[in-house]
Amino acid sequence: MHVTITAVGPDNRGLADPIVHYVATAGANIFEIQMYDHDSERLFAMLLRVDWPDDRETIPELRRRMAEIGRLKGLTIRTWSRDEHDRPPRIAICTTYRPEPARAILDDVRSGTLQAVPAVMIGNRDACRSLADEFQVPFINVGDADGRADEARFAQVCDESDVDYIVLARYMRILPARTCWQFAGGRIINLHHGLLPSFPGFRPYHDAHSRHMLTYGATAHFIVPELDAGEQIIHQTTFTVAPGTPLRDIIRRGESDNEPACLAEGVRRVIDREVELHFHRVVGRKMEVGGRRSEVGG
Repeated sequence: MHVTITAVGPDNRGLADPIVHYVATAGANIFEIQMYDHDSERLFAMLLRVDWPDDRETIPELRRRMAEIGRLKGLTIRTWSRDEHDRPPRIAICTTYRPEPARAILDDVRSGTLQAVPAVMIGNRDACRSLADEFQVPFINVGDADGRADEARFAQVCDESDVDYIVLARYMRILPARTCWQFAGGRIINLHHGLLPSFPGFRPYHDAHSRHMLTYGATAHFIVPELDAGEQIIHQTTFTVAPGTPLRDIIRRGESDNEPACLAEGVRRVIDREVELHFHRVVGRKMEVGGRRSEVGG
């Protein structure tokens, strides 16, 4: 069974050793291991992706063992497996102002296009609370009066809601490195309102318009600590406009139609396990097609 283990905490010596030693001696096959030392924050972060022999030891027992190591080493350790539960994946939908991307996901869940459970909607503003009420999804505001998010509360809500994936549906806050690594391994999906890697940053419509572009787009991608790094693309959609189209019309079309469709399809690809994140790169899973194995592109 594939298991992802993340460990985050104050930097110190010998933090990774007991984690790696335990899973290796238990007979796990280690697929991926990454460790990060963010000097500016004195933050240690680790990602371990393994094939766990659950016939020897259950995932709950592994989680308990990792928690013990975490207490001894001052680390927050999360043990997650997509296959642990026989249920649809649970998602947290994160919003700020714009409701359209979140609505597209909720509509797809309601129609059965997306086989997932919207466990919670998290906002740093209250703008989308009525949307959550409409779809009977719990809404929790983690922002202060100025929209600054309480990152510890953000992580707590995701843990308490037992979410498998976090979807940033035009959530207009940059997740700090700690949060990225707490839910690392392809568990955070972001909607960027421009085409990556050409147009990163906060004003991709404006940047493309200043270059007289006639094609605009959106990008659904996995989150890693490097903002809009460009190598974690799940799905992209585009639309073209006539020369001279006003920027406000371009933005309106992108926000109302293109962005929601892009995110909904990107989330579906992840939920349906067509793509995964390995070593910070998106890879397609091998699926059965006409009796033979086929690689699905990301």
